[in-house]
Amino acid sequence: MKTYRIAILGCRGRGTAAARAYHAHPRTQLVGICDLVEERRDTLGDEVNVTARFADVDEMIQETAPDIVAIPTGTEFHYDLCMRVLEHGVHIEVEKPMCIDLVQADAVIAKAAAKGGQVAVHHQGRVGASMQAIARAFHAGKIGDLRYIYGSGKGYYGGYGLMNIGTHTLNNMLHFGEQCRSVIAHLTTDGKSITPEDVVPSPSGMGTIAGEYITATMQFTDNVTGTLLQHRFNKMDTGAYAMELYGTEGRLFWKSGGAWWLPHPRYIPDGTHDRWEALELIYPEHYDAKNPGSEADYWFVEEYVNALDAGREHVCSGKEARHIIEIMMGIFESAAYGERVQLPQADRRHPLRRWREEAGLEPPAEMPRGYWEWLALESERLAQ
Repeated sequence: MKTYRIAILGCRGRGTAAARAYHAHPRTQLVGICDLVEERRDTLGDEVNVTARFADVDEMIQETAPDIVAIPTGTEFHYDLCMRVLEHGVHIEVEKPMCIDLVQADAVIAKAAAKGGQVAVHHQGRVGASMQAIARAFHAGKIGDLRYIYGSGKGYYGGYGLMNIGTHTLNNMLHFGEQCRSVIAHLTTDGKSITPEDVVPSPSGMGTIAGEYITATMQFTDNVTGTLLQHRFNKMDTGAYAMELYGTEGRLFWKSGGAWWLPHPRYIPDGTHDRWEALELIYPEHYDAKNPGSEADYWFVEEYVNALDAGREHVCSGKEARHIIEIMMGIFESAAYGERVQLPQADRRHPLRRWREEAGLEPPAEMPRGYWEWLALESERLAQ
């Protein structure tokens, strides 16, 4: 069977994670790495035994002829790099979120179609061992018919949490809800509904955001509903990043690294009902836990190999990622204009930037890229 040739564009944390997963997989071969910083190229290249190291992505692609180029860079660079790499007619995988708005996302999908390339977006939780266990239980009918989905984040500032962690949560919710038809949301900053003055640039280059606290309700296929919470906590809580499925016959609970089933839809903790039961996690047959890479990243590679073998899209496809951006932009639009938003949107412009322009305001001033520096400055603004 074919061994797929892989090149890595960006050698920081997520690039290292991607390289480890591709290096460990028996049907992928790392053929090149690229980064502007020589020290990062050398550190990663030495770890995964790749001698073809480049500072220019076009040169890397021309000399190494990869099947897939991974783009694990900062979000603000995704659009330009995706368009540049797709011009070569290769497949790509890009970190989440795919782009900062729908105008960019539409262009990437169109470019991929024109050049015959696949787009996969690195929502690794969607295919990881714990989600595999949840999906198997769900499709086996363990909770009956799906009624409701709940998802929450880690406690980042809401708008940033939506663009950062919300992308993963929404992708997981779409696994079971299938398609989001509409969204209605309420966003608050400093305890009050957001105003155009609360529209700010996101940390980590994730575009334009608003809202310390986000509560959104979504309508999925077959009248399944869902709620997404992205609320700022005083202290980060990674354990709060979770998803729960409520069915007619039971419930399923997911978090990174764990999966549980409750065989009663209306659990009352009075000692008379069965407790949550841990589900057996599911790994690829050839996965070796001793490898340094993440099992979820390894599963993402496994799914890409299988998708390319079958001539189909990755389950974390570019089109799915664009739909996630539609939901996120719908959340911002609903809160800004105080109305339910039907998806997909006819107006693909960023709704918060449009809202601010309509209020006669200039684009928001630049803020620090780092989250904690950004948060300190935003907290100072709110204290005034």
